[in-house]
Amino acid sequence: MKKGCRFGTHRVIEPKGALPQPATKIDNTMEIYDNEILIDVKTLNIDSASFTQIKSQANGDVEKIKEIMLGIVEEKGKHQNPVTGSGGMLIGTVKEIGSALEGKIDLKVGDKIATLVSLSLTPLRIDEIVDVRIDIDQVDIKGQAILFESGIYAKLPTDIPENLALSVLDVAGAPAQTRRYVKEGDTVLVIGGAGKSGMLCLYEAKKKVGPSGKVICLAHSEKSTIKVKQANLADEYVIIDATKPVEVYNKISEVTGGEMADVTINCVNIQDTEMTSILSTKDDGLIYFFSMATSFTKAALGAEGVGMDTTMIIGNGYTKGHAEVALQIMRESEELREIYTKLYA
Repeated sequence: MKKGCRFGTHRVIEPKGALPQPATKIDNTMEIYDNEILIDVKTLNIDSASFTQIKSQANGDVEKIKEIMLGIVEEKGKHQNPVTGSGGMLIGTVKEIGSALEGKIDLKVGDKIATLVSLSLTPLRIDEIVDVRIDIDQVDIKGQAILFESGIYAKLPTDIPENLALSVLDVAGAPAQTRRYVKEGDTVLVIGGAGKSGMLCLYEAKKKVGPSGKVICLAHSEKSTIKVKQANLADEYVIIDATKPVEVYNKISEVTGGEMADVTINCVNIQDTEMTSILSTKDDGLIYFFSMATSFTKAALGAEGVGMDTTMIIGNGYTKGHAEVALQIMRESEELREIYTKLYA
């Protein structure tokens, strides 16, 4: 077997010297290097911002969605949305393990895994798109993918159905980072709290703030919050358009008595919610932008423009132990497991 770089730079075609994620084109031939893992792919979970954009571009037409996805992979050798720059993740079965990794990892041929690195850097070949589950951002395919030596993964649990595990693991970084940054007594605002990552963040925030804290769910419609209220995931529910920062500011000021949020977690899959996050947060508070629709430029210059000394964190989808944090929520909360099974599995 040929020797490869642990970060996958040996797969980069354009531009030379780049890492696989920012590269415009990578090699997706499925003959593995000595430090790679070959996966027979079952399902792709396209990240929310990317799939929302693709659905919009295709006007909701499934055949057009397939055409767009196949075109992305043919052009780039990976599924990296050219508009959002983001990818998603996958589940599949280990087909082959490179000789340099044998005995060094806890995988064997036949293991079912979820990759916890983005499709935006994963060499992918799609032979056929079998099914598009348009409401949950999942696409069943026949094809293969490569996991680099530096790539992280999780073995699929036996007590949680595969598609449910995939949906939860896709956003595992959000609840784990919530656990890290929220502390007892905080006021926490989750923008997009009724969405897939948002509900997990609400659950973790509720656990961390305790009886002296407050958790606020911001959602776009009354209908979307019904399930959140039934699961008692928040203390306050704000129904408002997250792209209107001044209106949101006034509402959050009202429900916090003018104090605003100590921590704001942005989980929406649409653009132009940076200033909403900034204005809703205390001057010395913290904002965690989990959303892949976030513009660093808008956030940085926007905070400067309104004189806010807020700490802003780019959403890193990986946190040590994040897979287990997310899966454990499905084990702890019967209400959330029921919701996620119905909506996302």
